Amino acid sequence: MIVTGDMLDRATVIKAMGALERDLFGAGAWSERAIAQELDAPARSYYFDVDDTDDGAGGTDDATPRIRGYAGYWYDGYDAQIMTIGVARDHQREGIGRALLERMVADAKAAGAERMLLEVRVDNDAALTLYRGMGFERMGLRRRYYQPEGVDAYTMSLELRPRVVGFTA
Repeated sequence: MIVTGDMLDRATVIKAMGALERDLFGAGAWSERAIAQELDAPARSYYFDVDDTDDGAGGTDDATPRIRGYAGYWYDGYDAQIMTIGVARDHQREGIGRALLERMVADAKAAGAERMLLEVRVDNDAALTLYRGMGFERMGLRRRYYQPEGVDAYTMSLELRPRVVGFTA
Protein backbone atom coordinates (compact mmCIF):
# COMPACT_ATOMS: atom_id res chain seq x y z
CA MET A 1 0.00 0.00 0.00
CA ILE A 2 1.40 3.42 -1.00
CA VAL A 3 1.07 6.16 1.62
CA THR A 4 2.39 9.70 1.93
CA GLY A 5 5.10 10.54 4.42
CA ASP A 6 2.77 12.50 6.67
CA MET A 7 0.83 9.30 7.38
CA LEU A 8 3.80 7.65 9.11
CA ASP A 9 5.83 8.35 12.23
CA ARG A 10 8.76 10.59 11.24
CA ALA A 11 11.37 8.79 13.37
CA THR A 12 10.29 5.43 11.91
CA VAL A 13 10.51 6.81 8.36
CA ILE A 14 14.01 8.21 8.90
CA LYS A 15 15.27 5.00 10.50
CA ALA A 16 13.72 2.75 7.83
CA MET A 17 14.93 4.92 4.93
CA GLY A 18 18.41 5.04 6.47
CA ALA A 19 18.58 1.25 6.73
CA LEU A 20 17.33 0.77 3.17
CA GLU A 21 19.71 3.45 1.83
CA ARG A 22 22.72 1.75 3.43
CA ASP A 23 21.72 -1.64 2.08
CA LEU A 24 20.86 -0.42 -1.42
CA PHE A 25 23.41 2.32 -2.04
CA GLY A 26 26.40 1.49 0.17
CA ALA A 27 28.98 4.28 0.30
CA GLY A 28 26.66 6.62 -1.63
CA ALA A 29 23.76 6.24 0.81
CA TRP A 30 22.11 9.24 2.41
CA SER A 31 22.74 9.49 6.15
CA GLU A 32 19.80 9.70 8.54
CA ARG A 33 20.63 13.38 9.01
CA ALA A 34 20.53 13.95 5.23
CA ILE A 35 17.22 12.09 5.06
CA ALA A 36 15.73 14.29 7.78
CA GLN A 37 16.91 17.41 5.95
CA GLU A 38 15.50 16.14 2.67
CA LEU A 39 12.11 15.36 4.22
CA ASP A 40 12.03 18.90 5.71
CA ALA A 41 13.06 20.65 2.49
CA PRO A 42 10.40 22.75 0.77
CA ALA A 43 8.33 21.49 -2.17
CA ARG A 44 9.11 17.81 -1.49
CA SER A 45 6.63 14.93 -1.78
CA TYR A 46 7.55 11.54 -0.32
CA TYR A 47 5.78 8.21 -0.65
CA PHE A 48 6.24 4.89 1.10
CA ASP A 49 5.17 1.38 0.29
CA VAL A 50 4.14 -0.28 3.53
CA ASP A 51 3.16 -3.85 4.12
CA ASP A 52 -0.41 -3.41 5.34
CA THR A 53 -0.55 -7.11 6.26
CA ASP A 54 2.57 -6.78 8.46
CA ASP A 55 2.25 -7.83 12.08
CA GLY A 56 4.69 -5.12 13.16
CA ALA A 57 7.82 -7.24 12.92
CA GLY A 58 9.47 -4.72 10.61
CA GLY A 59 8.55 -1.62 12.58
CA THR A 60 9.42 -0.01 15.87
CA ASP A 61 6.33 -1.34 17.63
CA ASP A 62 3.42 -3.66 16.95
CA ALA A 63 1.39 -0.89 15.27
CA THR A 64 4.11 0.15 12.78
CA PRO A 65 4.02 -1.52 9.37
CA ARG A 66 7.25 -2.39 7.57
CA ILE A 67 8.41 0.11 4.96
CA ARG A 68 9.30 -1.86 1.83
CA GLY A 69 10.07 1.04 -0.47
CA TYR A 70 10.23 4.82 -0.71
CA ALA A 71 10.38 7.54 -3.32
CA GLY A 72 10.29 11.29 -3.44
CA TYR A 73 10.39 14.25 -5.76
CA TRP A 74 10.87 18.00 -5.70
CA TYR A 75 8.53 20.26 -7.66
CA ASP A 76 9.77 23.71 -8.66
CA GLY A 77 6.60 24.93 -10.37
CA TYR A 78 7.58 23.54 -13.76
CA ASP A 79 9.68 20.37 -13.42
CA ALA A 80 9.27 17.53 -10.95
CA GLN A 81 12.72 16.15 -10.10
CA ILE A 82 12.88 12.65 -8.68
CA MET A 83 15.17 12.82 -5.67
CA THR A 84 15.31 9.14 -4.76
CA ILE A 85 13.60 5.81 -5.13
CA GLY A 86 14.46 2.56 -3.41
CA VAL A 87 12.90 -0.83 -2.74
CA ALA A 88 14.06 -3.37 -0.16
CA ARG A 89 16.04 -6.15 -1.83
CA ASP A 90 13.64 -8.85 -0.62
CA HIS A 91 10.73 -7.00 -2.30
CA GLN A 92 12.31 -6.05 -5.61
CA ARG A 93 10.58 -7.24 -8.79
CA GLU A 94 7.17 -7.15 -7.06
CA GLY A 95 6.01 -3.93 -8.77
CA ILE A 96 6.69 -1.67 -5.78
CA GLY A 97 9.09 0.61 -7.64
CA ARG A 98 6.64 0.96 -10.51
CA ALA A 99 3.75 1.70 -8.12
CA LEU A 100 5.80 4.39 -6.37
CA LEU A 101 6.82 5.91 -9.70
CA GLU A 102 3.25 5.84 -11.04
CA ARG A 103 2.04 7.63 -7.88
CA MET A 104 4.72 10.31 -8.22
CA VAL A 105 3.92 10.86 -11.91
CA ALA A 106 0.18 11.13 -11.20
CA ASP A 107 0.67 13.55 -8.31
CA ALA A 108 3.20 15.67 -10.22
CA LYS A 109 0.74 15.91 -13.13
CA ALA A 110 -2.05 16.90 -10.75
CA ALA A 111 0.23 19.58 -9.24
CA GLY A 112 0.78 21.02 -12.71
CA ALA A 113 4.29 19.78 -13.49
CA GLU A 114 5.25 19.94 -17.16
CA ARG A 115 7.93 17.22 -16.98
CA MET A 116 9.53 14.76 -14.62
CA LEU A 117 13.31 14.51 -14.51
CA LEU A 118 15.75 12.05 -12.95
CA GLU A 119 19.31 10.81 -12.86
CA VAL A 120 20.05 7.10 -12.89
CA ARG A 121 23.29 5.12 -12.72
CA VAL A 122 24.30 3.89 -16.16
CA ASP A 123 24.83 0.42 -14.65
CA ASN A 124 21.40 0.16 -12.99
CA ASP A 125 19.68 -2.02 -15.59
CA ALA A 126 16.56 -2.68 -13.50
CA ALA A 127 15.91 1.04 -12.97
CA LEU A 128 16.62 1.84 -16.62
CA THR A 129 14.11 -0.82 -17.69
CA LEU A 130 11.51 0.62 -15.30
CA TYR A 131 12.03 4.21 -16.45
CA ARG A 132 12.00 3.35 -20.15
CA GLY A 133 8.87 1.25 -19.60
CA MET A 134 7.18 4.30 -18.06
CA GLY A 135 8.10 6.44 -21.08
CA PHE A 136 11.18 8.27 -19.79
CA GLU A 137 13.66 9.22 -22.49
CA ARG A 138 17.38 9.71 -22.12
CA MET A 139 18.51 13.34 -22.31
CA GLY A 140 22.20 13.24 -21.53
CA LEU A 141 25.07 11.92 -19.44
CA ARG A 142 26.60 13.26 -16.22
CA ARG A 143 30.12 11.94 -15.86
CA ARG A 144 31.17 10.67 -12.41
CA TYR A 145 27.85 11.87 -10.94
CA TYR A 146 27.51 9.18 -8.28
CA GLN A 147 30.12 9.56 -5.57
CA PRO A 148 32.26 8.23 -4.04
CA GLU A 149 32.30 5.51 -6.74
CA GLY A 150 32.53 7.99 -9.63
CA VAL A 151 29.80 6.23 -11.66
CA ASP A 152 28.21 8.08 -14.57
CA ALA A 153 24.50 8.92 -14.63
CA TYR A 154 22.03 9.23 -17.44
CA THR A 155 19.62 12.15 -17.23
CA MET A 156 16.12 11.21 -18.29
CA SER A 157 12.82 13.01 -18.70
CA LEU A 158 9.14 12.28 -19.09
CA GLU A 159 6.81 14.86 -20.63
CA LEU A 160 3.76 15.19 -18.39
CA ARG A 161 1.90 17.70 -20.55
CA PRO A 162 1.63 17.45 -24.32
CA ARG A 163 3.59 20.16 -26.10
CA VAL A 164 1.82 22.15 -28.77
CA VAL A 165 4.16 22.37 -31.76
CA GLY A 166 3.43 24.24 -34.96
CA PHE A 167 0.08 25.64 -33.85
CA THR A 168 -1.33 28.26 -36.18
CA ALA A 169 -4.56 30.19 -35.91
